[in-house]
Amino acid sequence: MYKIGFDNDKYLKMQSSRIRERISEFGGKLYLEFGGKLFDDYHASRVLPGFEPDSKLQMLLKLKDEAEIVIVISAEDIEKAKVRADLGITYDVDVCRLIGEFTSIGLMVGSVVLTKYSPQPRVIAFEEKLSSMGYAVYHHYTIEGYPSNITKIVSDEGYGKNDYIKTTRRLVVITAPGPGSGKMATCLSQLYHENKRGVKAGYAKFETFPIWNIPLSHPVNMAYEAATADLNDVNMIDPWHLEAYGKTTVNYNRDVEIFPVLKATFDKIYGACPYKSPTDMGVNMAGNCIVDDDAVREASKQEIIRRYFTACAAAAKGAKNSNELYKLELLMNQAGIDAESRICVPAARKKAEKTGEPAAAIELNDGKVITGKTSKLMGCASAMLLNALKYLAGIDDDVLLILPEVIMPIQELKVNHLGNHNPRLHTDEVLIALSISAVSDANAKAALEQLWQLKNCEMHTSVLLAQVDENVIKKLGIRLTCEALANKA
Repeated sequence: MYKIGFDNDKYLKMQSSRIRERISEFGGKLYLEFGGKLFDDYHASRVLPGFEPDSKLQMLLKLKDEAEIVIVISAEDIEKAKVRADLGITYDVDVCRLIGEFTSIGLMVGSVVLTKYSPQPRVIAFEEKLSSMGYAVYHHYTIEGYPSNITKIVSDEGYGKNDYIKTTRRLVVITAPGPGSGKMATCLSQLYHENKRGVKAGYAKFETFPIWNIPLSHPVNMAYEAATADLNDVNMIDPWHLEAYGKTTVNYNRDVEIFPVLKATFDKIYGACPYKSPTDMGVNMAGNCIVDDDAVREASKQEIIRRYFTACAAAAKGAKNSNELYKLELLMNQAGIDAESRICVPAARKKAEKTGEPAAAIELNDGKVITGKTSKLMGCASAMLLNALKYLAGIDDDVLLILPEVIMPIQELKVNHLGNHNPRLHTDEVLIALSISAVSDANAKAALEQLWQLKNCEMHTSVLLAQVDENVIKKLGIRLTCEALANKA
């Protein structure tokens, strides 16, 4: 059952204020490494109910007159045509998408940096495209001995060989289409070049997770480990912060491991490092904006279970992800939960067992659980969807929202003309049929008007759904999990 646990307005104010403070701490010039997704951060909105998916973007808009954005992309990723799994587009295409998104809302994109640069065909073509769009392109190179050979890295043969990125504003946000693009190295290279020009610029990191000022074992932080189980990221107590201040804070392994390198780099550039720990580098204020800890804990536990089912579904489709599954099982055990801690799971399983057919269940925002089973007319997700809309509209369960004579021509079209073997209606087809019925049927119209109430509801099916059903359910804002108990939808 959805319950707000995070104050988004407070977050926007606190976060933008903290970044301004960090800018002033460095005399007016800050390079801010921006981790995670700027657009559509649905993980954060799921584990911190109340966090808007575009919150980080809205926060930046509060700083838009002070900020410019530099987008970093690895030349190796361009040449390999690396794809963003969540969007299904290559990293170079995503850079152009990001430029368009940023500029359309009034944020300034200053330039693009090609890291690990070498003049290969796809790289050259991409650079020419950016130049034709009017954007400055800079080259950063692979440094021998990076990241351990500090003497070489912080020298004219290391960072000194990189192009100096010309920036005009006091906050420079360094972002990228995905991990491994070279954001931190770009920031540190700029510090080296700025120092040579007499400018003492600063560096900070903005990463939402893990949240540094809540416990290591808090479900929010555990959910972050679940989200990165395939990368084998591990949350840990920041040993540097504990030693420096005697206070326990949370960070993750990669930042803790790279901190000695960053500290040595600062020491070499400026003579001293302004930070005593990885936690000191961060500016994240999300932990201060949790207003209902119980709601956030429950939302995060549900996210861990969802990640588990996602990994199980991937395994059922042939993915070799046993290590990921093992880690997710450990996280569930540590959180004191199992698959049936997700209310819609036992409901769907019980319905499938009772009917002998694939089943679906949804937990609505008032706590009511609605089920549906596969029939000759429609799949279990479609049946459940109509049953949920009936309940929300106060329509009796035995009322037909879509007459069989409306469904049958659609089935005939699918099988006889479109080459489908399964005549059952998918969720998109059911919604179209419901929309047509709504023209002349008051009940269908009333049911259709309840679609907005499905947002943030939890749903489970005892069968792996077709991609079209998954897409529709996602667009409705329903949080879906599936399992392979049955093999027909």
